Amino acid sequence: MDFDDDARLDASQVEDARGLPIGGMALGGGTIGVIALIAALVFDVDPSQILGGESGESGSAPPANSLSSKCRTGADADQSEDCRIVGVVNSVQAYWKQEFADSGRTYPVARTRLFSGATSTACGNATSAVGPFYCPGDKRVYLDLGFFEELHAKFGAKGGPFAQAYVVAHEYGHHVQDVLGTMRKVGDDRQGASSASVRLELQADCYSGVWAKHAVRTGFFNKPFTDRDIAEALDAAQAVGDDRIQERARGRVDPESFTHGTAEQRKRWFSTGYATGEPSRCETFAGGI
Repeated sequence: MDFDDDARLDASQVEDARGLPIGGMALGGGTIGVIALIAALVFDVDPSQILGGESGESGSAPPANSLSSKCRTGADADQSEDCRIVGVVNSVQAYWKQEFADSGRTYPVARTRLFSGATSTACGNATSAVGPFYCPGDKRVYLDLGFFEELHAKFGAKGGPFAQAYVVAHEYGHHVQDVLGTMRKVGDDRQGASSASVRLELQADCYSGVWAKHAVRTGFFNKPFTDRDIAEALDAAQAVGDDRIQERARGRVDPESFTHGTAEQRKRWFSTGYATGEPSRCETFAGGI
């Protein structure tokens, strides 16, 4: 994955909240309940240890952006993990902005907030154990960069820069679903091999692949992604399949508790998005998956 050295990064799309204390924050139902459920099933922890607080909106001010001084160009993105995340976020959102515009719609930019250990969101308090997630309450993607080490050490993924890009693009796929109203299809159908939750996650994988197909056109990369790049994404997608995670954590697989899809499904839907480059081909809510 090689950025165009002259590409101009917009660090305002990424907030750096690492090391900041958690404000008195919000725990309600809805999405945060899904986060707690996923954490309980996938990470084998008590949801009450991950989330806390009372229902409400976050009262904490956005953190000062410490990335703007060091993340200015694509050359910076090639040298720094922080700036690489900025560059990927910029590229993903540039793609979706154009895609929405081509359909006569407006894409609302969503920020990513980097945190360490724990964070406050409009969906509730969360720790790093939840993994990367999107909160529709404040239209933000939340990411602890330590997750990528966990992806390698705990889930057996090979890792690499494009594995990170896949994860970021997947979370922005959830933002697109939020904007389009797709997230409302989940309702109470949050577990099971054919559940709406699984279908939502597989569609986000597909959207990630669609972005990868068009990433060079966003102006942030100087050449198409290599087979090695795509292999990193596919490896990461497979590593976080429900069946792989459950087998590693429990020694058995329970399809009735699936929330994200199998390793094979996650690989296949990312590949579908990448092969076609068409968001319309990511219709996971119709037919079999």
